Amino acid sequence: MVHGVLFDKDGTLFDFGRSWSAWAHGVIRDLADDTQATAGELASLLSYDLENRRFFPDSIAIAGTLSEVVEVLAPALPTIAPPALEQRLAARAAATAMVPVLPLGPLLQGLRDSGLTLGVATNDAEGAARAHLQNAEILDKFQFIFGYDSGHGGKPEPGMCLAFARSAGLPPEACVMVGDSTHDLIAGRAAGMRTVAVLTGLATADVLAPLADAVLPDIGALPGWLAAQA
Repeated sequence: MVHGVLFDKDGTLFDFGRSWSAWAHGVIRDLADDTQATAGELASLLSYDLENRRFFPDSIAIAGTLSEVVEVLAPALPTIAPPALEQRLAARAAATAMVPVLPLGPLLQGLRDSGLTLGVATNDAEGAARAHLQNAEILDKFQFIFGYDSGHGGKPEPGMCLAFARSAGLPPEACVMVGDSTHDLIAGRAAGMRTVAVLTGLATADVLAPLADAVLPDIGALPGWLAAQA
């Protein structure tokens, strides 16, 4: 029986493309204006289509941590120290408006009312994650929130998943990791959790299915799946 649900943030709670395309476009334009790098060069490094304002499937921004994004962009930005670049990207990320995949408040409250412990494990920074959840008026729905900089590492390593189970006082096998990327599912399985994939990110069902106990169209189908596990 499941007693804890750990959600990825981007692509799971929030629509990835609609939320982060504006961030990527703005970051690329700002950095190109402030440095000698070209917007096209930065977009190429980030695997981002400037003209159509969308990410290519191999973009490090989809599932990577902010520090990994900095590693990719830093060679083209020698005048900006990596820590300063990370701080700059994080500040803009925290201010980026997230687009929920569906009305989140009622869904999450229903899960909590059923006795589940809820958490978030994201490769975004914890501060940005908290800002996004607060702006969406769902911060209080989660007992635990972990980012790549919370001291447990980033996904696909299992550190955040194990920290959630430990903090909730639950065995990992009583928890489920819900996410839209292979990073989420690999992390959950490595921690000993069940894994549920959702199709609200950029990965397809055939990519996610081998790593998931279930593939759902979105988190709106999660209550039904959980009820079937009882």
